[in-house]
Amino acid sequence: MVREKTCLIFGAGEYDNIEPRLSEADLIIAADGGYSWLRERGIRPDLLVGDLDSLGYVPEGVDLLRLRPEKDDTDMAIAIAEGEARGCGRFIMYGGLGGRLDHTYANIQLAAGLSRQGKQAFILSGACCITAVHQGGAAFQSGYSGYLSVFAFGCKASGVFERGLKYRLDDAAMLDDRTLGVSNEFTGEASSVEVRDGTLILMWQGNQDMPLPEIY
Repeated sequence: MVREKTCLIFGAGEYDNIEPRLSEADLIIAADGGYSWLRERGIRPDLLVGDLDSLGYVPEGVDLLRLRPEKDDTDMAIAIAEGEARGCGRFIMYGGLGGRLDHTYANIQLAAGLSRQGKQAFILSGACCITAVHQGGAAFQSGYSGYLSVFAFGCKASGVFERGLKYRLDDAAMLDDRTLGVSNEFTGEASSVEVRDGTLILMWQGNQDMPLPEIY
């Protein structure tokens, strides 16, 4: 299997003491205010993208793509586009949760959109982790613990299977106005979530030392 190039993007949201997976990075992009978080830790991004409204100044010595404040896409969305242009097919977003709820939801939209293109997307903080699956699955290694919630994104998801978790689903249908998938639980065994038709959003807490699930 060909390894996808991984792009780490750092936004202006909450981090909750997470340790970024720098060893997995082929490209590091700061999305506006995320530059401050990186600078405090001595991490130099390959690119800074943004209108600099949340950062508040123009830093020196960094490759900068400066944007107009009046734009249709968020800084995170444009950072993803820059990562795609540089050949990345796997994206890990930090600082993409908390803060403004509208930006949190927009980042979930971005994760869903990447999954529909056959790419991998994760939004990570110390408090919550999110990924998206479109007509495929996510496999979690043994050792995961805590809750896993699954939501339909976009009206309906059909042919949903949840295996190796406390509650099993077999060929279920999920709707985006029902809460069927909330608060399943890892058992410590290997587990998976699959969908045959549609898009799912997966959310879990903790497990920061575990490998991220394999998206297929």
